[in-house]
Amino acid sequence: MPAHLLGPHVVGQRVVVRRLLPGRTGPTGGPAFTDLLGVCLSWGDGVAVIEPASGEPVEVPISLIVSGKPVPPRPSVRGRVSARAAELHTAALVRGVETTVLGDWQLRHEPAPVGRVRSRFNSCLAMGDPGLPAAAALDDVTAFYTARGRTPQVQVEADADVEAAVRSLGWAPVPGKDALFLLASLAQVRRRLPPMAEQPRADIDGVYLSVRTPAAHGEAGLDGDWLGLHGLVVEPEHRRKGLARAVIAALLDAGAEHGATTAWLHVETDNAPAIALYESLGFVEHHRCRYYTAPQAD
Repeated sequence: MPAHLLGPHVVGQRVVVRRLLPGRTGPTGGPAFTDLLGVCLSWGDGVAVIEPASGEPVEVPISLIVSGKPVPPRPSVRGRVSARAAELHTAALVRGVETTVLGDWQLRHEPAPVGRVRSRFNSCLAMGDPGLPAAAALDDVTAFYTARGRTPQVQVEADADVEAAVRSLGWAPVPGKDALFLLASLAQVRRRLPPMAEQPRADIDGVYLSVRTPAAHGEAGLDGDWLGLHGLVVEPEHRRKGLARAVIAALLDAGAEHGATTAWLHVETDNAPAIALYESLGFVEHHRCRYYTAPQAD
């Protein structure tokens, strides 16, 4: 065992160790060994304590460890969901979004948008298999949105096979719409937010949450145990006062009270200040997405 790989410095890390089983014989007639994977809780006084993913912590005499090394943490369950599965939570953000399926694709339409027409609620989520050749599927998308007076758009996972097919058929990327899908453990984000003497109150209406103050506002939508944040705005003259964090904290607390454990959001890739804020709170990139519009008819 290389001495630098294991020792007191691995306490708190996920490790794998191979240990000797005294008095037992292995399959080839030599000494018997077994591997143990888990988090190292302590290392000292001749004993390492390893906590496996299930079961009680195991005390391992350090003298019996013949090899071992730290291993990367296992990706969280939320991090292992597909881009499509993650994006399907978008439908819970606002009222009145109609959805129609096209194989794995989902056509989304907001008949009565409040304010501007937002792409995420008025585009086809083109992830997965539409059950048709790409050209035929995109023809259906074009017909669907044209009939509803909307610009035909698709949302694709960046650099996926669907994006290559869409681009090859003449669809053009929408400038300034590239976005990151960020997600995090709700509890982890809440722990990183400082205590607040005057936290605003979140209003809850079914699965829709909102916080509104004269200086800042934000909204969220519950879908199972996923809480999607959106519409976070702080008035320019009130920025850099911690108001964004206060709104986020209020939405997270209200979401947690209703069973949310995962927080997520979209942020455009050119919004560096917002990305820095969310990353400081523990959000990580799950995937990137882009929007494409249909080619103009001659």
